[in-house]
Amino acid sequence: MQAHSSLKINLRIALITIFSVVVADQILKIWVKTNMYLNESIPAAGDWFYIHFIENPGMAFGLEFGGTTGKLLLSLFRIVAVIGLGWYIIKLSKEGVSKGLLISFSLILAGALGNIIDSAFYGILFSESYQHTPTIASFLPSEGGYAGFLHGHVVDMLYFPIINGQFPEWLPFWGGENFQFFRPVFNLADASITSGV
Repeated sequence: MQAHSSLKINLRIALITIFSVVVADQILKIWVKTNMYLNESIPAAGDWFYIHFIENPGMAFGLEFGGTTGKLLLSLFRIVAVIGLGWYIIKLSKEGVSKGLLISFSLILAGALGNIIDSAFYGILFSESYQHTPTIASFLPSEGGYAGFLHGHVVDMLYFPIINGQFPEWLPFWGGENFQFFRPVFNLADASITSGV
């Protein structure tokens, strides 16, 4: 009986973690998608944190994988990975592993699921986002979405250009070039995956 109770508690912790991350991630993405122009920035905390709207058609850091077919394969891979992670979380819950390990895998699954939702449905549900045009993306446009199922873009918006500077002239290869730390723009789902790992 105690093992059954422990399993229920562990599954509840996993589900609350996954649900919380996915809901927060989607609320922020939908707000950004329907209220900002593509490449628009809103200062959130001085010069070191911005809400900066970009769309990512491929993988992390804007990498793409073989056009339309590659996008479909990437989306299918993500779905298989989430199913595998879900199975593994149930297995871990039955084994009574530490709450920290369970939450870590739940964060990874939640982040992957958050980005799958964008990829699977945003192309169908939203109009195209444009930079500096009189229109911002709309939800359920009468003319239809900008892409088919599993071909949508992932919305990214968290940008932390904490340090801007220039490499010293004496440095090989990069001497005199500008640098920025931290350059990538990401979303809550990406942060969840990173935190889980």
